Amino acid sequence: MSVVFADPAPEELRRFTEAMPECRITEFGNVNVQTKVVSRSAGSTFVVDRPSSGKTMTRDAYDEIARRQDAYLADHDMIQIDGWIGNHPELRTRARLLMEKRYANIAGMQQKLYFPRDDDADPDVQVIYTPGLTAPGYPGDRVIAVDLDANVTRVLNSDYFGESKKGGLRMWNNIVFEKGGLALHAGLKVIPTSAGDKVFMIIGLSGTGKTTTTFTTQNGSKPIQDDFVGLMPGGRAFGTENGCFAKTFSLDPEFEPSIYGAVTKPTTYLENAYQDDAGTVNFFEESYTQNGRAVFEMRDLQTFEDARNVGPVDYLLILNRNENIIPSVAKLDQEQAAAYFMLGETTGTSAGGAAEEGKFLRVPGTNPFFPLPHGLQGNRLLELLATHPIETYLLNTGRIGGKDGDDRSKKVKIPHTSACVKGIAEQTIVFEEDPDFRYQVAFDVPGFDDRELLRPVLLYEREGRLDEYRAIVERLKVERVEHLQRFTELSEDIIKAAG
Repeated sequence: MSVVFADPAPEELRRFTEAMPECRITEFGNVNVQTKVVSRSAGSTFVVDRPSSGKTMTRDAYDEIARRQDAYLADHDMIQIDGWIGNHPELRTRARLLMEKRYANIAGMQQKLYFPRDDDADPDVQVIYTPGLTAPGYPGDRVIAVDLDANVTRVLNSDYFGESKKGGLRMWNNIVFEKGGLALHAGLKVIPTSAGDKVFMIIGLSGTGKTTTTFTTQNGSKPIQDDFVGLMPGGRAFGTENGCFAKTFSLDPEFEPSIYGAVTKPTTYLENAYQDDAGTVNFFEESYTQNGRAVFEMRDLQTFEDARNVGPVDYLLILNRNENIIPSVAKLDQEQAAAYFMLGETTGTSAGGAAEEGKFLRVPGTNPFFPLPHGLQGNRLLELLATHPIETYLLNTGRIGGKDGDDRSKKVKIPHTSACVKGIAEQTIVFEEDPDFRYQVAFDVPGFDDRELLRPVLLYEREGRLDEYRAIVERLKVERVEHLQRFTELSEDIIKAAG
């Protein structure tokens, strides 16, 4: 007969994790688990019997998955973790993870991200997770089945923690939308200025610099949230998690001291970080995967702020990890904001698996976890901007002029992006209209040492590549409009703004 360990203490979860054959102890004294699945399994994710932005399955197919999983649960010890998604009474959501004990690290990581709760009410959302049970007939013999009617997600045959974290947040996306808001795949931070505190929301696909931009310091700024934020009418922002699920590849204490300090604490859970036989960790080694991860609590950071303590959002940053003619910073009007939000242009990283890494992507809202038709996202964002104007900016965190390894190209580095964020907060950037895209490009940014990164046409002109520049401009204008026209729900004003 199976046993359910209900809300075990962190110390007990650590002991369960250390018993896993895949677990090793690092030089920092924390646990590091190597998984078979190293990224989210989008191709194996299905929404049950609803119009969706992704794959769907029938109710009968889901019922068969539930039957098989429930039978498996009866024979395997499980761990139950209860908590809140969010900590504001207006939007917090009771959540539960029911996790196969054999893979206790996932339960330990999820416990750090939930806000604690001490009531015994039934959960509003639930993830039932059995990495040891295969799903024959589904891609990779793996399935993530999302039942939005019951707010239950069933995960079979993945040992990657992201399916637990995203399982709860995917259902929370639907709850927030039904309440008139929009869940954004975004970080949140507050920056002090002479004109008062300014609240920044930073959206971007995993691996595009969202966490780095959120945690890089300007004027003693404080991070509020790392990965998901609820935006409600009036520009009000609501947090979701009591910790962070941070990428560790290329983690550098010089540029990201707060994250590095948290990642190297003994209480942190690592997943797929490289370490040698002596336990020494190398965050720059990618022989197994670039998608190494760490989960830690917000209190492990040097400093942070609670979302309940800040005012409405002042600035929205849309990150675009590109490689051609996107400037380091561009200012958008409201329709352009919704258009570039819906375009979600970026270069894929290891977070999306081999199918996305290194490829040019368009992911609406940079949110691959929105379970409803994507056109609804763009319309809702435009509606929310009308209730509280939020200045919106497009930031390129990649390269200009070509791919990595192309001697003609230039990298937009962390200090460049930080200077743009500081300039936005202090309103010290001088903008002028770009004649091709009609957004505002920066003529000058204090502390920014390269105008070609601000105005890519200057780089192409100097290198005798203006014909190439013009061809990219014309191609993007046509492609963007055609892409947005695929979303039948999307407002025509948003589509026109992309051309």
